[in-house]
Amino acid sequence: MSADKPLGSVIQGSLSEGLEVRLHPDVSVEDMRVGKFLVVRGVRSHFFCMLTDVSLGTSSPRIMANPPLPEDDFLQAVLAGSGTYGTIELSPMLMLTPEVADNGWSPSTILETESKKSKKKSGQNSSALASYKAASSEQMELMPVKTIPSHFSQVFDATERDFRCVFGWEDDPLRKNFAIGQPLDMDVPVCIDLNRFVERSNGVFGKSGTGKSFLTRLLLSGVIRKQAAVNLIFDMHSEYGWEAMTEAKQGSTVKGLRQLFPSLVEIYTLDPESTRRRGVRDAQELYLSYDHIDVEDVELVQRELNISDAAIENARILRAEFQSSWINQLLAMENEEIQIFCEEKRGNKSSIMALQRKLMKLNELKYLQPSCKTNYIDKILQSLSAGKHVIIEFGTQSNMLSYMLATNMISRRIHESYVKKSELYLQTKSINDRPRQLVITIEEAHRFLDPACVRSTIFGTIAREMRKYFVTLLIVDQRPSGIDNEVMSQIGTRITALLNDNKDIDAIFTGVSGGNSLKSVLAKLDSKQQALILGHAVPMPVVVQTRPYDEQFYAEIGDPDYEQMPEEELIAAAEAAKYDLGF
Repeated sequence: MSADKPLGSVIQGSLSEGLEVRLHPDVSVEDMRVGKFLVVRGVRSHFFCMLTDVSLGTSSPRIMANPPLPEDDFLQAVLAGSGTYGTIELSPMLMLTPEVADNGWSPSTILETESKKSKKKSGQNSSALASYKAASSEQMELMPVKTIPSHFSQVFDATERDFRCVFGWEDDPLRKNFAIGQPLDMDVPVCIDLNRFVERSNGVFGKSGTGKSFLTRLLLSGVIRKQAAVNLIFDMHSEYGWEAMTEAKQGSTVKGLRQLFPSLVEIYTLDPESTRRRGVRDAQELYLSYDHIDVEDVELVQRELNISDAAIENARILRAEFQSSWINQLLAMENEEIQIFCEEKRGNKSSIMALQRKLMKLNELKYLQPSCKTNYIDKILQSLSAGKHVIIEFGTQSNMLSYMLATNMISRRIHESYVKKSELYLQTKSINDRPRQLVITIEEAHRFLDPACVRSTIFGTIAREMRKYFVTLLIVDQRPSGIDNEVMSQIGTRITALLNDNKDIDAIFTGVSGGNSLKSVLAKLDSKQQALILGHAVPMPVVVQTRPYDEQFYAEIGDPDYEQMPEEELIAAAEAAKYDLGF
C-alpha cells in the first residue's frame, strides 16, 4: 500500500477518548493491525497515532438483519464502503506543527562551518554539534497532544521519514540511540534514547517464555556499546555472562555479554565449581562474610528462613550490641550466654534461640564465610569505577534465599558508596568526582519490591530516589502486579512482552496517562519477539518486532573502539543522517 494513499477519514473523537476513523472503501480492514503506527494530517498539525482497536460498522440495521449470502459477491461489492465499512480507533501520541523556514539550512553546512571555527580548540566538535542539535530541534520539535484534528482529516500509513522524525536514527552523532527493533509492518529501526533510558529505573516485563532474558541482553548490549552507563547484573540463571541456551533450536546457544565485550565485561561467580563446569573463562570468585549481613538483609529473606517478627526485633538488639559481628556472636552463643544476654539487654530468649536455629541455614550457602580477608565488594566497586561492567553469576546457588540475600547485601553496600561519591561531587563540582551512572539489573523483581518488603530493601530506596545518586534499576519480572504501586509509578521506561493476566496488564500502566487505550494493544502481542515500549526513553508508545539476537547482531554490536570520532567522519555521519522534515 502506498504511503501517500489515504486510508480513511476522521469522523469523530475526543482528546481523552481518541479518534474514530472510517476506512475508505478500497482499504481492507484486515490490513489494520492493533499497534500499527499511523499519521493523521490535520489542517495545521500532523498527529502521530497508535491504532488501538478495529471494528466493523453498517449504515442500516437491515443489513445486519438480512446479510448477503456468502456466494453473492455482487451484493457484497455493492454494499462495501457504503452500506458496510470498517472503522479504527486511534490514540494520538504526539503532534508536530511544521514551521520550516526557508533559510538554506542543512546539517552538514552548519556542522562544517562551526567545526572549522573551533578546530584549534581541544573540544573542536562541541560548537558544531551544539549548532547541529539546535537546528535539528528547531526543525523537528515534537509536542504533546493538546488538541485533535478536524473532521475528515485524512489518515496515512507512517513512512520511514515519520519514524526517523519521532524515534531518530541509531547513528545520530548527538544522541546515544540504540535500535531495539522495528515496527510490525515496516523495515525501519525504532530507537530508544539510552541517555534517557539510564536516567531512571526501567522494567522488562512479560510472561514466562516471551523472551525477557533475550530482550534484557539486547538492552544491556546497547548500554555497553554506547557507553551510556556501567552495569551491575545479578545473573540468577547464568544467562548473561558467557553464553545461554536458546529455545529456537534444540541445544543451540547464544553469546553472552562477556563474549561480545571481552575487554569491558567481568564475571564474578558465587559458585566457582558450576562456572568451571560450564567452561566460563576468567571468572573471578566472590565470597561474602557474615559481617556483611545486616538486619535488613535478614528481614528481606524472613519468609524464606521462616523467621518471626519477634525474632527480627531481637536481631536488632543483637545488632546494636555486637555491631557487624552480630551473626558470628549469635551462632557462637550457648544457652547460658543467651540467657545472660536476654537478662541484661531485655531480649526474648525463645526468639533469639529460634533466630539462632534459623540462621544456621546460612551455612548451606557456599559463598558465605564467617569472615573474608579480601573485601570482594570493594573489588566490584573498583571495576565499576574503571568503567567495567560486572556480572555476578549464582550457578547452583540460585534459590530465592541465596539470590535475594546476596543481591541485597551487595547492592546496599554499593549504594552506600555511591551516596558518598555523589555527596563529594556536589561539594567539589569537579567532573573528575562525578560517579559513573550505574544500572543494577535484578530478576524476579517482585520478590524484592512487593508491598510487604519494599521498605526494607535497598531496591525500593533506589527506585524511589530515581537518579539522585547516579544509581538506577533494570527490573526483569513476569509478575508486575506483585510490585508495589509506588515503585511501578517511578519506572521510567517499560518494555513489555505478552501478558495475559489482567492484574499484570493493569500494573504495567500504573501512573501512565491514557494507559487504558493501550491495554488492548498489550493483550494482542505475539508470544515471541514483540514488545510494547513506552515511557521516558521513547517519545511515544510503540509496538516493535524486537531485534534478533543473532550472528548479524554480534557483528554489528562488536567490542567497540571508543576513540574520538574524527571530524570528517562526524560531518559525514550528520550528512548521512539528514532527512527531509517537510510534509
